Amino acid sequence: MSKIKFIIKRSGSKVPFKPERIMNAIYRAAVSLGGRDKNTAEKLAKEVVEFLEKPAPENYIPNIEEIQDFVEKVLIKNGHSQVAKAYILYRNERNRKRRERFKRSSHPSENIPWPKIWRILDWAVSKNVHTIEALNRRIRKEEFPAIVNESESFYAANINTAAELISEKGDNLKMVIISGPSSSGKTTTTIKLEQHLSEKDLKFKPLNIDNYFFDLAMHPKDEFGDYDFETPQALDLKLINEHLKRLCNGEQVLIPFYDFKTGTRKLNQTPMKLEENEILLIDSLHGLFPAMTKGISDDVKFKLYLESLLQMKNSDGQFIRWTDLRMIRRMLRDASYRAYNPEQTLLHWHYVRASELRNIIPNIGTADYIINSGMPYELPLYKHKLLQNFKNWVTKYKDDPLHEDAFLRAVRVLKILNEVEPVDDDSPIPSDSVLREFIGGSIYKY
Repeated sequence: MSKIKFIIKRSGSKVPFKPERIMNAIYRAAVSLGGRDKNTAEKLAKEVVEFLEKPAPENYIPNIEEIQDFVEKVLIKNGHSQVAKAYILYRNERNRKRRERFKRSSHPSENIPWPKIWRILDWAVSKNVHTIEALNRRIRKEEFPAIVNESESFYAANINTAAELISEKGDNLKMVIISGPSSSGKTTTTIKLEQHLSEKDLKFKPLNIDNYFFDLAMHPKDEFGDYDFETPQALDLKLINEHLKRLCNGEQVLIPFYDFKTGTRKLNQTPMKLEENEILLIDSLHGLFPAMTKGISDDVKFKLYLESLLQMKNSDGQFIRWTDLRMIRRMLRDASYRAYNPEQTLLHWHYVRASELRNIIPNIGTADYIINSGMPYELPLYKHKLLQNFKNWVTKYKDDPLHEDAFLRAVRVLKILNEVEPVDDDSPIPSDSVLREFIGGSIYKY
């Protein structure tokens, strides 16, 4: 048993010391480079703890920076220079982002599609749904069905534009990639887009990227038993890239099969080949991640990015965060289809967000077109479904330093739900709406 019982976080709070967090940090750095050796990560973590304890006086409480310094030293000492470099770069990146949060930047983010945002905001203002209070006024005037119709029409126009752009790509097109962060509505959008393009005599063959997951046991896991399967390195990127190249060249490949019940993958299971005039259709969280389609010319690809780009302010004049909207969507979807309760989604979301910021959002500029799936009418429906849950989570995690992220998200969402006018009846929402992917009642099979 370790002599060290507690550590000091950057926030100054004291939390229990858990050596497995060191192992996870080392293993996560190795995974980012393609390594999958947990035994080595465990040995290195044990050595870090020994280094910490050697000079430690009784009741010694190290801070997180001290521990990270020792991790770097142990990695380099044992000849793991590449892993040490990955660990140092990730550590520096996190520190830079923390500093940026505490200062105002005079430069707008390069990761936000500003031209698209201005068009969406202009539309929201014209429909009087740009603030929660404006939305509430329309709901109180019994205009909820009209808001639904306006929102769905705006989304449909985005789909139509994407279909036109894809069809204009010409005979060189070999694959359409639909990407975007978790719960942005990729599955429904993929189905709708395929329907539109079929009318233009384009033939598609879907490739399920989920079958390329590594076995669950190979993913990093935290001290709460939660696996980090949100990163692109959770996928066998090398095999995906190889198969995509061969498919584009007209060759046959054997697709693996991933069993989500057992968390294991079987290789070489399903033969696949693109026939003449067929186009590969890929719906993937990390479709824009460079390593996935490395070496494949952009001339044969059309890259579509999806995000819930809602433009609506709360009573404090703050825009509602897109990630919060998608978190609520995922809570409802996972509870309905994956036996994953909403609280688990809240506690796991820091993994989702970290991967988005690091691996998904920075690639938005490489997309050929962006579709907005954010619906102004969503929030009124969510109030009666999850309001009490968020109240409970704010109380439960208020003084829990280990779940500070969950607490802050719960507080933020609770404020929004408290402000919005509730709507219990979802019958005005079309059965083919992208929102049905999350609240149920869709005509599509997911």
